[in-house]
Amino acid sequence: MNEREVRAENRNCDSLTGRLKAEARRLGFDLVGVAPAVVPPGYGRYLAWLEAGHDAGMAYLKRQSEPRGNPQRVLEGARSVVVVGLIYGRPEPVEPGPTQAKVARYARGSDYHEILWRRLESLLDWLKIEQPEVIGRAVCDTAPLLERDFARLGGLGWIGKNTCLIDRKAGSFTVLGSILVDIELEFDQPHESNHCGTCTRCLTACPTGAFVGPYELDARRCISYWTIEHKGPIPDGPAEKLADWVFGCDICQEVCPWNRKAPWGREPELEPRQEFRNPDLIEWLNRAPIEFRRGLKGTALARSKRSGLLRNAALILGTRQSVEAVPALIDRLSDDDPIVRGAAAWALGRIGATEAIGPLRDRLTDPDPSVSLASHRALERLEGN
Repeated sequence: MNEREVRAENRNCDSLTGRLKAEARRLGFDLVGVAPAVVPPGYGRYLAWLEAGHDAGMAYLKRQSEPRGNPQRVLEGARSVVVVGLIYGRPEPVEPGPTQAKVARYARGSDYHEILWRRLESLLDWLKIEQPEVIGRAVCDTAPLLERDFARLGGLGWIGKNTCLIDRKAGSFTVLGSILVDIELEFDQPHESNHCGTCTRCLTACPTGAFVGPYELDARRCISYWTIEHKGPIPDGPAEKLADWVFGCDICQEVCPWNRKAPWGREPELEPRQEFRNPDLIEWLNRAPIEFRRGLKGTALARSKRSGLLRNAALILGTRQSVEAVPALIDRLSDDDPIVRGAAAWALGRIGATEAIGPLRDRLTDPDPSVSLASHRALERLEGN
C-alpha cells in the first residue's frame, strides 16, 4: 500500500466500514471489499452454465442453484456482504522428476478454509463488539454463495477469461471468504473494467481444452475437477491427461500476465510443506494407509482423501510408463480400496509390465466390478503386446 492509499484509508477509518476494513487487514487479509446483498450479477450466466452440463458430476451445484441467486437464503435479512481475500501465491518449485507430481499452490500448506474461518469469525466478533445488535454469518465454501461475483461487486477485481478473480496488483492466486451481515455498510464501487484484453494465454495453455470459450469452463474437461471433485474411477480420456497434476491444476493462472509481478503470499500457514513440494508418487503408493491419512490432516488435500490421491498417482505413473513404479503398483492391486486397486491395474496395463500378468489375473474375480474390468483391460493390453 502506497502513502496516498494509507492516507485515504486513515481518513475512512472514522466510519464503521473503514474501521472494519482496517481490522480485516490487521487480521492478515490482503483484500477486503463490501458489496450489497443483492442477486449476483452473474447468476443468469451461472444457471446457463449448469444447464449446459458444465458442472460435470458436482450434483450439489444444481441442488444449491436457487440459494446461490439469493443471499437471503444464506442469511435471512442480509444487507451487506464483506468479501476478503488472502494471497497464497509462492514461487514454483523445480519441475517434478520422473516419479514426482505437482500439487496446486493453494493446497501445499495448511487448509486455507480453516485459516479463513478463524479470521472471519474474529472479524465478525469485532463487528459485534462495535455493533452488538448485528447478526452475521461467516462463510468460506460452506454456503451457496457466488463469492467471485460479490468480490467483483465489492471492487476486488474482475473475473478473467479463466474464470478466476483477478486483481491488478494481487493477481489471481488468492482465496476468498465472506461475512454476510444484516446491516448496511458503505459499499465499494464494483470493478466494472476488464483487463484481460485480447490475451488468450489461459485458454490456449489448458492441456485438456477445458475452456469452451472465454469466461466459460467445462468441468468435464478440467484436471482440477477430475483430481479433486470426482469420486471413483476416472475414465480413460481424462485419466490420460492429468499431466503432472496429482491434486488440482494451476496452469491457467501460471500463464496469466497479471501474476508475473503479483506479490508472494505472506501467510506462514500457507507456506508449502516439504512433503507437498513435488511429492514422490511411488513413496505415496508405498506409505502405510494410517500414516498417509495422518499426513493429510489439516490440509486441503484431505478432500480427495487417500483414495483419490493414490488413484491420481497411479494414473500419472501409468501414463508416463514409469517402469520403476511397477513393484509399488503390483502391491496396490491388493489394496483395501477398490478405487486404488483399479487405478493400479490401469497403470500396469499402460506401462506394459509383463510381471504383473499373474497378479492381474488374480484380480479378474475381484468383488468390485470396476477392478475386475480394469484388470481385464490391462491384461488385454499386456497379452496383446
